[in-house]
Amino acid sequence: MNANSNIRSGNPLTSLRRAVGGFSDGVRDWWAAAPRWTRWTVYGLLIALVIVAPHPAIGSFMSPYSHWPSLLFSPIGTFVLLAVGLNVVVGQAGLLDLGFVAFYAIGAYTMAVFATKFGWNFWGILVIAIFMTAVSGIVLGSPTLRLRGDYLAIVTLGFGEIVRITAQNTDYIGGARGITNIPHPPTIFGVDFALDPLPYYYLLVAAIVLVVIFAKRLERSRVGRAWEAIREDEDAAELMGVPTFRFKLLAFFVGAMIGGLTGAIWASKVIAIQHNNFPFILSATILAAVVLGGSGNLPGVIIGAFLIAWLPERFRGFQDYRILIFGGALVLMMALRPEGLLPARRRRAVSGNGGESGDTEPGATEAGGQAAEEVAK
Repeated sequence: MNANSNIRSGNPLTSLRRAVGGFSDGVRDWWAAAPRWTRWTVYGLLIALVIVAPHPAIGSFMSPYSHWPSLLFSPIGTFVLLAVGLNVVVGQAGLLDLGFVAFYAIGAYTMAVFATKFGWNFWGILVIAIFMTAVSGIVLGSPTLRLRGDYLAIVTLGFGEIVRITAQNTDYIGGARGITNIPHPPTIFGVDFALDPLPYYYLLVAAIVLVVIFAKRLERSRVGRAWEAIREDEDAAELMGVPTFRFKLLAFFVGAMIGGLTGAIWASKVIAIQHNNFPFILSATILAAVVLGGSGNLPGVIIGAFLIAWLPERFRGFQDYRILIFGGALVLMMALRPEGLLPARRRRAVSGNGGESGDTEPGATEAGGQAAEEVAK
């Protein structure tokens, strides 16, 4: 056994994995121990960076082959907001959802239909889109959340395809041709959305900030502790008195709202939408962003979504090989850091030594039990 341990410790891949894990864990631990003034300083610097991000000097390096402000809006901004929403369902509640793109599509089609057929105001439609997707989350979750694991994943995948095919075959919402001439948001404080892509970026940034604050407040509340208990061990949470079905339905409700918000904002920018804009691969890509960044940890999820959206565009000069390079980078990253770039602290503690040990059940059960006890109090 000692010989095998020495061989493993001398493996270059293992050494590199520990180095990457040690760096990211060190950053996370430093942040956890940092005083309040340090955190607010970092927040201020991040806000300043986000404000100046569309500058051409930054764009010339970050995206030499694409229009940088447009890229910041989509796919980068939309991927970040979608990943934050999916993280509520997958990362916090532990529910494997492969049809998250359905809520994105419902939000987009709600914006398109109400704007083109009824001429409603953008802000009013935004509220309706959030409401419609929240209801769709309840409609999907009510009959399916008794299922777990792979079965739940298959049902949600089917829901995503049902929404896409329904949009394709429903003439009232454009059918296969889609909906065109979606109006832009009205002018605000002299800012014309029709002439400049930057207002859309800042609108999406504002939405991301509000959603992150909302998600963080939920995570630290009784609801977040219930989600953590369900994620770590649903049976233990049920035995401790946590109404698991109700809290899982709430996770779908919140995640659907965020997905619908993203779709509505995106539809007002692109002017025309079709069913082909909402394939299954988009759900899989957002899920990959959540897993890559660190499921359950908002900063990690945001970083993962940014990398997933930005890297293919940054390497666009490699033409057909850029997807191969992108896929290889993802495989390498997950080999070095299987729990994600910045995993949640509790999840990192459960996974042991960088995720190398397969004995995670006792730790997971203990973590779930502690969270369930806090909810039951």
